[in-house]
Amino acid sequence: MSLNIATDWKELIPPDEAARFDRYASELRALQKNRARGGVLARGLHAKQHVGALGELVIPQGLPEPLRVAVFAEPRSWPVYVRFSNGSGKRRADGISDVRGVALKLVGVPGRKIIPGLEDKRTQDFLFIHSPDMPVRTPDDFFSLVRAAEGAPALLLPRLIGSLGFGRTFALIRRLGAMPKVSSMATIPLYTALPLRFGVMAAKLALFPMDAAAPQAVGTADALREDLAARLRGGPLTWSLRAQLFVDEKTTPIEDPTVRWPEDRAPFHEIARLVLPKQDPDSPRGRKLHDYVERLSFDPWHAVEELRPLGAMMRARAAAYRESVLERQAAPEPDDMVLFED
Repeated sequence: MSLNIATDWKELIPPDEAARFDRYASELRALQKNRARGGVLARGLHAKQHVGALGELVIPQGLPEPLRVAVFAEPRSWPVYVRFSNGSGKRRADGISDVRGVALKLVGVPGRKIIPGLEDKRTQDFLFIHSPDMPVRTPDDFFSLVRAAEGAPALLLPRLIGSLGFGRTFALIRRLGAMPKVSSMATIPLYTALPLRFGVMAAKLALFPMDAAAPQAVGTADALREDLAARLRGGPLTWSLRAQLFVDEKTTPIEDPTVRWPEDRAPFHEIARLVLPKQDPDSPRGRKLHDYVERLSFDPWHAVEELRPLGAMMRARAAAYRESVLERQAAPEPDDMVLFED
C-alpha cells in the first residue's frame, strides 16, 4: 500500500476566535432551551435519533506502520455505541431534506483525553455525515444558517441574504442542493467531512458500507429508523472505516471544509471495520439501549491528542458541544459498556 506521508499541515487561529465561538455556543444553548418550551430538552443539533446500536470496531492485522495510530495501533476489537441521526436541531420527518449523521463512541480507550475535566475518561468519539465536505466554509456562516433556519421556512432565504449577502447565500443553497439524497443510512458512505490529527499526519475518515440491499421502508416520517431497524433484525451490518491523508494545503486544506479532498491525490486506506451485530432496536433491550444512547454526548473532542480535531469548524464544535452537554445534562462518559437485558 502506497502512503503519502505529509506532516506540514497547520491550523490558522485568529486571535478573536475563542470569544466568537463562545458567543455562538451560548446562542445555540439558548436555542436548545427555547425549543424545549417545558418539554424534553434535545441536542442543539442532530436532535432526532433514528437508532442507538451496539457494535464493535475491528482493527485488522497488518496495517502499514504510519496508520498504526492511537486506537488503530494494534489488532483488536473496540466495543462501540453507535447513534444514527438527522442533523437538524428539530425533530422533523425523514422526508425533509437534511444532513444525516452517524456518531461512534469507542469504550475502554486508554490515554489522556483532551477535554478539561474528562482527561481520564475511557472513550474516543468519531462523528460522520453523509457528505465528504461541508456546505459552509466558516463557523460564522454555519451559525448564520442555524439562525436563519430557526424561524418560519418561508423566511429562510431572506434571512440568509440579510446575513450572508446574495453571492454567498446562493453558493450555500447550491451546495446544500447538491448533497446526496438518503433513503437508507446503511447503504451510503459517511464522512467526518472535517479533518483530525492522525499521529503526525492529518486525515479525514469515512465509513463505506459493505451492504447494499434496497431500503426496507419508505414514505413514513420515520423511514430511516424503520429501514435500519429492519436491517438489524435481519442480520449484521458492516462498514469499512478508511482514512484519507493530508497531501498539501492547496489540495487538502485544513481550514476550508467546502473543498472536497480529491481521491486521486488523497486515496482512502482501510484502517478498521465497523460491525453492528444482529439486534432488534424495537425489543425491550433495544429500547433501553436507544434511550441510553440518546442521553450520551458524542463529541469529536472526546479524543486523545493523536486524534485531535483540526480546523475552525472543529474548534467551534468544542465550545458548542460543551454548552449543549451542560444544558441537557447528558449522561456521564461510560468507562465500560452498559449491558441491557430484555
